[in-house]
Order: sequence, then C-alpha cells, then structure tokens
Amino acid sequence: MTDQRTNKADVLLQHTQRYQSGRLTIFLGAAPGVGKTFAMLVRAHELALQGINIVIGYVETHGRRETENLISGLDIIPRKAIEYQGQHLEEMNLDAVLDKKPSIVLVDEFAHTNMPGSRHEKRWQDINELLDAGIDVFTTMNIQHLESLNDVVYQITGIRVTETVPDRVFERIRDIRLIDLPVNELLERLNQGKVYVPEQAEQALQRFFNSSNLTALRELAMQTVANYVDNDVRENFAIQGLAQIPLKNHVLIMIDGKGHSEALVRTGCRIAEHRAANWTVVAFSHDTQIMNKQENSQSREIERALNLTRQMGGMTEVLYGQQHAKTLFDYVMDRGISTLVLAQAAPQKFSLNLRLNLIDQLLQYRPSFELSIVPIIAENKHLSFFTQRAFLSLREIQYVLATTVISIVIASLGEKYLGIEDLSVIFITAVVFVASKTRMLAAAFSAILFFLAYNFFFISPQFTFQISAHQGIVTVIAFLGAALISSRLASRLKEQVTALKTANSYNSIMQDLGQKLSTALDLAQIKEIAEHSLSKNLNADVWLYFPDTAATQASSTIMSNKEKISADWTFKNHQPSGRFTQTLTENEWWFLPLLASKQCLGVVGLKLKDVQAVINTEQKQLAELMVEYLAQAIFRTQLTKALEIANVNSETEKLRSALLSSVSHDLRSPLASMIGAADTLSTYRHSMNENDQDSLLEAIHLEGERLDRYIQNLLDMTRLGHEGLSLKRDWIGVDELIGSAVRRLNRYMPDALVEVHAPQESLSLFVHAALIEQAIFNVLENAAKFSPENKAVMIEVQQVNENEIEIAITDKGQGIPEGERERIFDMFYTMQRGDRGQYGTGLGLTIVKAIVGAHMGKIMASSGKNNQGTCIRIQLPIQQIT
Repeated sequence: MTDQRTNKADVLLQHTQRYQSGRLTIFLGAAPGVGKTFAMLVRAHELALQGINIVIGYVETHGRRETENLISGLDIIPRKAIEYQGQHLEEMNLDAVLDKKPSIVLVDEFAHTNMPGSRHEKRWQDINELLDAGIDVFTTMNIQHLESLNDVVYQITGIRVTETVPDRVFERIRDIRLIDLPVNELLERLNQGKVYVPEQAEQALQRFFNSSNLTALRELAMQTVANYVDNDVRENFAIQGLAQIPLKNHVLIMIDGKGHSEALVRTGCRIAEHRAANWTVVAFSHDTQIMNKQENSQSREIERALNLTRQMGGMTEVLYGQQHAKTLFDYVMDRGISTLVLAQAAPQKFSLNLRLNLIDQLLQYRPSFELSIVPIIAENKHLSFFTQRAFLSLREIQYVLATTVISIVIASLGEKYLGIEDLSVIFITAVVFVASKTRMLAAAFSAILFFLAYNFFFISPQFTFQISAHQGIVTVIAFLGAALISSRLASRLKEQVTALKTANSYNSIMQDLGQKLSTALDLAQIKEIAEHSLSKNLNADVWLYFPDTAATQASSTIMSNKEKISADWTFKNHQPSGRFTQTLTENEWWFLPLLASKQCLGVVGLKLKDVQAVINTEQKQLAELMVEYLAQAIFRTQLTKALEIANVNSETEKLRSALLSSVSHDLRSPLASMIGAADTLSTYRHSMNENDQDSLLEAIHLEGERLDRYIQNLLDMTRLGHEGLSLKRDWIGVDELIGSAVRRLNRYMPDALVEVHAPQESLSLFVHAALIEQAIFNVLENAAKFSPENKAVMIEVQQVNENEIEIAITDKGQGIPEGERERIFDMFYTMQRGDRGQYGTGLGLTIVKAIVGAHMGKIMASSGKNNQGTCIRIQLPIQQIT
C-alpha cells in the first residue's frame, strides 16, 4: 500500500511539473508533405481569433503558396542572421521570442540542426528553453526523426537519418496531433512538385518515398501516437484513482562496443517507454580504457552510445569488475532492475573466446528478473579478433621486436644448461610481458612470432621450420597453445588491473574531496578547495561563478563576454553548457551548474589545459560528481549560516522581549509609587499632618532614586557593551572603594548591616574607580536583599598573590544551588526566592561581570562558610605602574 501511495505521489508530481512549464504540441507526420505546417498554421489562426497571443518564431514554407498565405495575419518574430562560411543564413531568434513572451509560438521542424554560432546545437533544445520559460510551443516533426526509431527506419528505408529528436522530449508533450495523408495522395503530391522541386522529388521517389516505405512509416507514426495516448490515459486514470498504479519498473541495457551499442540503446529506450519505466545504460570500465583509446573503435562506440543515452534521457554508469556476468548480476539485484536488455549478435568467425558467452553465464545464476535478448544486425559488422584494428602501432611493434630479440639471446645463452621444454618458458614469459604492456592483438602476434623463433632456432633441425622428431611437434604445438592462452590471460589481467586502479583512483579523489569539504566553514574555503582539487584531478583551469558575490569578483581567471553569457545561461537554466554539450558549443569552457535542493547556487567552469584533449565518460562522471559534492558543501554552509542568523534573531528576540518586560515592570513600579504618593499629597495635603506629608515626600524621593539606579544600570550595560569603551584608570585604595559603596548602600537600605574585614596595610588598585565602586555596590545591594534581617553582609579583602587582590562579599541567605551559580551573571536572570521576597532586575550582577571583565579580572560565585549563604568573589589585577 505504501508503494502504491508513493507511486501515485510520483505521478501527481510529474503531472504537476509538466503543466507548470510551457505546453508542447507536436504535429506529427509519417513523411514530409502530409500537411503538418499547414495544419499548425490553421490551428494558430483559430486560436488567434479567440484573442490568444500567437507569434511565429520560425516557419519554413518551402515555397508553397498555400502555406505562405496562412502566415499573413500572424505576428512574425524577425529571424536571427548568422554568417557561416561566407553565407548569410537565418535561424530562429530565441532571445527575441523570450523577450516578447507570447502565449504560443510556432516553431517549425522540431529536428532541425542549428547553424554553428547558435546558442544550441539542436532546435529541440531551443524549444525546451521556451517551454522552461512558460511559453507554449507548436512544432512539427516527421516520425523518422524520433531517435529510438532510428534503427527501425534504417531497416525500412536503408537510409540513416542524422537529424533526430530524443524520446525524452515526449515527456513534455501536452497534445500530439497525427497529420496523415494516404500514400497514393502523397505520391501524387510529390509527382506534382508540391513537396519538393522536380529534381529533388525524383531523387526522393527513388530513394525514400516508395509505397512500401511510406506505408511502414505511417504505421510507425500511428503506433507512436497510440502509445502516447495510452500512457496519457493511464496517467489520468492513476491521478483520478480509477486504476491501480503499477510499481515503477527499471530497464538496464548493457553495451560492449561490439558494433551494435547505439542500436541496442535505441531498442532499450523503446522497451522502457512502452513500459513507462526508467532506464540505464552500463558499460564495463576496461571496455572504455583500452590502449590507444583515440584509435580504438570499440571505445569510441561506447562513448557515442553513452552520449546518445544521456541525450535521450537515460542514465549511464560504468561498472568495475573482473567477472562480467557476476558483476552485472549483482548490480541488477542490488538496484532492483526489472528488465536486463542484452544484444545477441551473429557469431564471429575465427573467435578465440572458448568460454560461455555473457548470456549463458547469466542464465547459470537463474535470474529472477526479465532477460531480454535483442538480435542485432549491425550496420557495420564488428571486426573479428584478427581484423579489429589490424595494424599494430609503432610502439607495439617496438615491444614485440625488442622482446623477440632479447628472448632469443637469453635462450641462446641458456641452451647449454636448459632442456628444450625449459627454453619455451623464456618465450612464454616474454609473451606475458608484451601482453602486459600492449593489447591482445599485439600479444597474439608476439606469441606467433615467438613460436616461429622458438621453432627456427631451437627445435631440431635448427635454422629451418621443419620438425623432424615427433616429440618436437608436440613441444611446439604445446608452446603455441600455452603462448596464446597466456597472452590472452595476461591481456585481460592488465585490463582488469587498469580498471581497478582507475576505480580506486576516483574513489580516493572523492574521499579526499569530501574530507576537505567537510571542514570548510565558508564559501571562500570551498572555492579554494574546489579550484585546487578540480585543477589537479581533471588537469583543467577552473572558474567558480557566483552571481553578485565577492567570491566571483576575487577570481583570478578573466572570462570573456561570450563565456560569461554561457555561464549566465547555465545559472539561469540549471543545465550544462559550452564544450562537451549541445549548448553554446563554441566555448572552450565546460560550464556545470551547482545544483542543490532544486536551486542553482553557482556555476563551475572547466577548461582542459590540453585544448585538443577529449573527456571520456568516466572523467565526465567524475567531474559531475565532484561538482555535486561542491554544491552540497556550499548548500551546507548556507544552511549553517542561515541557522546561525536564525539563532541570533531568536536570541535577539528573546533579549528584546526580556528587556521590554523588565523595563516595563521596573519602570512602572517606582513610577506608580511616585504617582500614587504625589496624588495623595495633592488631594489630602490640607488634611494631613506634617509627618505624613514628610513620609510621602520621602517615598517619592526613594522611588525616584530607585528609578535613577535602574536607568543608570541600563546606561552602564549599554556603555560596557560598546567595543570602543576606554577605561580611565588611576590608583585608588581598596578601602576607599568599599567605603564609598557601603555609604551608598546605607542611603538606599538604612537597615542593611555590613562588616568589613581587610588587612591593616592599605591595598591599592590601578582601576577605573567609578566602575569598580559601582561593581562593589551592585554586589552589596544584591547580598543585602537576600540576607535575613539583623544578619550582616560580610566583606573580606585579601591579596591572593603578588598580582591580584580579592574582594569577597558573603550574605547569610539561603544560598544558590550549585547548578545555578554560573547563571546568576546572565542578563535578566533573577532568583525566585529570598528571605524578604525581593527580586532584582537581573542586570546588577551582569554589570559587575562586565566591569570586572573590562579590567581583566575574574568573578565567581560559591557557597558561604558552612554552606550558608552565597559568596561572590571579585579578583582584580593590581597592575602596578612600570
């Protein structure tokens, strides 16, 4: 039930996201000339009559008068002029359409390839950007341009279509309209020159537009529309709760670069689309890292297939493992894959692989998932073992020849001491050495060459290829077999070791980056770590772009206006641009967005130091993963900063509330007493005796002094909290400070008793006298409030060492629990007890702590003698003049 609810939530989320952006309407046809553009323009006029803002971004009339007539009456966005190889060409002005922001824009020829210099390589990318901007788009497309059908169309027509649209764009379709025309009518239009000019029409009829091809293409178009409608109906039913939502499937396609990878990707994509499933394409690491990679067709094929996968909306991953079948099986089971798609190509001639093929090995595991075997007839037959890149490189030839000569010399020197069988070990060792340094083809060639050298120089009769003895024949045959097998094993071991080294290297890079980023406290530190790590591990110049921040301004890399435009586009659209992408491809920089929590935090720019170098799938995935780590680290610092600000705001709000509460209460109390006494005097002074009047006047005076002390405390706190406070120090006797504080206390609290115990010799301090006297008074006042009646407050003075004097003030109250002794110095903290029930404002001891701290002294609270009362100890440095 939980899975069902989760899948329903996913469906609702996808549905909502689709309709939050612009809506895509495709006018789909089986072939050119069926009337797609005409139908699109007719629909545009119908909507324009309803008052909808419709513009033409790009419409190709192909010289057809009826199409040209339909353009009139619609607002046309002027096209963008582009100079290319001396020719004046035109493309859709994407920025002009975005600036105008119409309700609907018409963009013809969905699969069109833009001219160099355009923002995007393909027109469907332009349309995606329009949709992201919230603009609805009408476009046209022929069925042969759908990427997943590319191989099917090739099998039908014998023509490979080069301009294609990835299937993932169909996820954004709001409406698909099939524009159909009977085959006979379409052929008639071709013959009449209504589709192409006569010369082009004749070529089209001969090569593409014959009756059987058109019939098959019509069927493909209808099937595609039917699949879309079926998926749309199922989605609507699922949203309305009228149908059970199936658990999400996942299709895995495994490619190996043996001549059918791209065809297998397209087939797997169609399987996933029919099942409404996610899909992933995987390849093994050693297949992508064969020696002389730029010359290796297998590696290049895998790279093309993985790039095609990303364009079509699938995911890619590189696997590491010595045993393909076990690694693949474990991956499928761990990821919960529902369907594994493999290719079954025609058997190769002269194949030396005597093991079970991958499919047979997987079947031995008795898989619980679906295993789909796709028979592939590749467009270009994959070369057999003996013909695959049949020419050895100069480096490989040098290895083989040098190893052959050295082996012959070593065997000649040991011929007197070793038997004929022992000499073969020398040559087999040489084969293994060559295999570890080169590839399988060179190792096999060296095995045959060593076999001939072994036969020619050491098998009787020597210096001839004839073998006289029966034992010699068995020896050389055994040698050849052992050499070929060892070369094969050594070559595979080398590939596996290389793959594991690469995997460990990448893991180490990510671990190191993660550890460094975990200690970064702000954006500046992350930027420094990112520049160093990316530059070192990718051999690239690095530029981190954070709009409107000092981090970007501080960058040492100077970017051109063209590169800044590309970075801005990446930041705005949350998509990569520049090199290795299909957007703003003329840039030498590769821009990647720093994405976290559905927002772009910045952009990372990478420029390979070797301009001619290319980046393979593993390096691309490493770069993307490193950028993802950076984004998460930046997001973490932003969250931390936001949390700190929130905490400060919270504490500030608490302080504000406490201050307002305290001020309102402690100001209101004396004011209320003063106002009450004044009102009484004003109303009843003629009937009151002189003593009562004096009593009321004294009350007004005392409450006024109380109010003055409170205001003075607030002013002291403000002054002490100011960073620019300077202490006006001078020498003053401790007894003078204490005496002044006691006299002030007696004025406010005449009944308070104070005992002073100090050394006979006078002790002096180099301090700000007024502040220290205020600190002593605040402690005395607090102690007097919490001491019982007729119990004296004790003041003890002593010099604790050569540099410090301690003033200890002890009351006879109930004392303070040990856990609360540190808190009494906090602002607005008050004790909710006391013999007289008098409560303070919570500022007095806070002021004392600030004053003592300003003098580099210490203050602490402890229990009194015999655990009776509380003792506040103030320790101040003497600070003698030098």
